[in-house]
Amino acid sequence: MSDTLDPAEQAWQRPAATPANRRRDALGALVLFACMMPSSVLYRLAGAMGEPSPLWITVIWAAVMCAALVFRRRWPSITALVVAGVYIAGFELGVSELLFSQIVLFVAMYTVGAWVSDRRIVRFTLGAITGAMLIWLAIAMVTAVTDPNVSGDYNGFGTQTAMLAYFGIQVISNLLYFGGAAYFGTHAFRSARQRAELEYRTLQLERERERSAAQAVSLERVRIARELHDVVAHHVSVMGVQAGAARTVMDANPDAARASLANIEQNARTAIDELHHLVGTLRESDDDDASAGVSTINASQLSDLVAESSAAGLPTTFEVHGEPRTLPGTVSLTLFRIAQEALTNVRKYAGSEATADVRLRYLDSAVELEVTNTGLVPVKPRKGGLGHRGMRERVTAVGGEISIGPRSRGGYLVRAQIPAADTPVSPEPSGASA
Repeated sequence: MSDTLDPAEQAWQRPAATPANRRRDALGALVLFACMMPSSVLYRLAGAMGEPSPLWITVIWAAVMCAALVFRRRWPSITALVVAGVYIAGFELGVSELLFSQIVLFVAMYTVGAWVSDRRIVRFTLGAITGAMLIWLAIAMVTAVTDPNVSGDYNGFGTQTAMLAYFGIQVISNLLYFGGAAYFGTHAFRSARQRAELEYRTLQLERERERSAAQAVSLERVRIARELHDVVAHHVSVMGVQAGAARTVMDANPDAARASLANIEQNARTAIDELHHLVGTLRESDDDDASAGVSTINASQLSDLVAESSAAGLPTTFEVHGEPRTLPGTVSLTLFRIAQEALTNVRKYAGSEATADVRLRYLDSAVELEVTNTGLVPVKPRKGGLGHRGMRERVTAVGGEISIGPRSRGGYLVRAQIPAADTPVSPEPSGASA
């Protein structure tokens, strides 16, 4: 079966018989032939067939019927037609075997229903065999009724009644026989198709699990890349600014130089702590406490981030509007990282005279973060940069929206709005400023 097509959406083709199937068919044919020989002798001894044909005709007849079964799975329809034709011809010649020959015919008809994928061919083949058998039976009935040697054994109305009853039983028995072969063959075909569909679905589920695992790994790699970018870009940019300031005022104002170096040291420690936390998260096993890998960074540290930005030489204000409330961990971390990346971009691109404003708004069903700057030079991401892309990915991951672009009166605007359900109020001050 094809691995790329759904059996429920196409004309399913049953796979060809395997060499093992063919060996079993050959063995079964040999066993049936071996059983037909003593059965024909017993029928002869019992005298059930009237005047039987020579034994050699029975042997050839049985050999042809059983030999056809060897090819029943390769050419099911041809095998069934051959077996039915030989069956009728044998009884017309007076063969003396009634038991195993009917088993051979049943198996041949069953195989048509079980192994032919084109159901029109199944209906045609089984219909042709059934019709031929019923016509043959009808001819035998007419011959028996009109044969004086047969009718002479009975007298009057009782003769006709007995014969009609006998032939009625024959018709019913044959219909049940042929109907049973067709029913069980069709049932076997449907069972094989259902198994194939189940195997297909199982294969699809396995592939989907593999794709989901690969996607999970890719998403985790993206998340780690974003975290590394935010940590390194922010703290290294601050350290660069402070190092430049310390070098400039080292001779004229040693105290200011020492303050800049202290800020560099503090940022280096913070960066190392965050990197350690990130690496520790990666090393956590599935059996470890699930809370061990949760980031401790959240929106409540925005005021510290703003103070750090001001200390690094970028005058920054922070305002909180609305009633503060506890935010989900992912939302809180996303807000902090967006503010961190936006302020890093201001320091890198907005010019030395720029100032920045950070506003956090608690709306009815969302929270909004806005970071603006007054720089005269528009903030443009460098070619190949990942800052803006990382911000968009973070906001999209939590179901929010973000707009990034220059303001008409100069400077740059980053505004992110993220859905946040109502949660218990958190005792955070409103309108804080740094």
